[in-house]
Amino acid sequence: MSYEKFAYTYDRLMNSMPYDEWLRFVKESFERFGMQPSTVVDLGCGTGNLTIPLALEGYQMTGIDLSEDMLAVAEQKSNEHNGQLRGGTIRWVQQDLREWDLGEQVDAALSFCDSLNYLLEEEDIVDAFRQTFEGLKPGGLFLFDVHTPEQLFAYAESQPFFLNEDDVAYIWTSELDEERVQIEHDLTIFVKDSSGRDTFRRIDETHQQRAYSLQWLGQMLLAAGFTQVHMAADFTWEQPTLLTERAFFVAKK
Repeated sequence: MSYEKFAYTYDRLMNSMPYDEWLRFVKESFERFGMQPSTVVDLGCGTGNLTIPLALEGYQMTGIDLSEDMLAVAEQKSNEHNGQLRGGTIRWVQQDLREWDLGEQVDAALSFCDSLNYLLEEEDIVDAFRQTFEGLKPGGLFLFDVHTPEQLFAYAESQPFFLNEDDVAYIWTSELDEERVQIEHDLTIFVKDSSGRDTFRRIDETHQQRAYSLQWLGQMLLAAGFTQVHMAADFTWEQPTLLTERAFFVAKK
């Protein structure tokens, strides 16, 4: 998956995502599990849409992403807030979330916006869980969300998707491998040229995601060494059901 051009269009396409709800879930998780973390890692941080607000609230944040272009956009955005951090800090690190290592353990790790669905093999998930366990201090929390298998089937049934606005448009088709519960999204995006001319740039993107059984994910967290695993559904604290689109996990070391 290449973000070379897409990184600079990402925020425009994602501006309707419920970032406030993710932030609320993070703070509620800390409260429910009796945590007052200082150091927090955002795995698959993208352009920093969660990393930066948390730093502004005083957390010592590290944003980790595999995409150099995403991190470049994140750093540009964070530089605009340097005078507003109120004791918080931000650093950006280019690493693979299956192998991330900061050389010191942290209080909490986050991975939202279905970043873990981009890991397409079971061993990738296992590696990410083990590495995150190793990267946390004793008692640390790992918070993440995933698209459920049911959600990927819903994407396949509902596609194609279209967007047609003044400054951006896209055509989005999806193809599902039902046996692996793995979906391929093909997007053709047209973005208005920033020069002011009435012309558009074309960006072609292919994204693949795989959904895993929620029970299996819970088992792999325990196998990695986490002592407590809590599952929740769609930004609530209710247990997931067959109708759940986005499942949340809170795992404690």
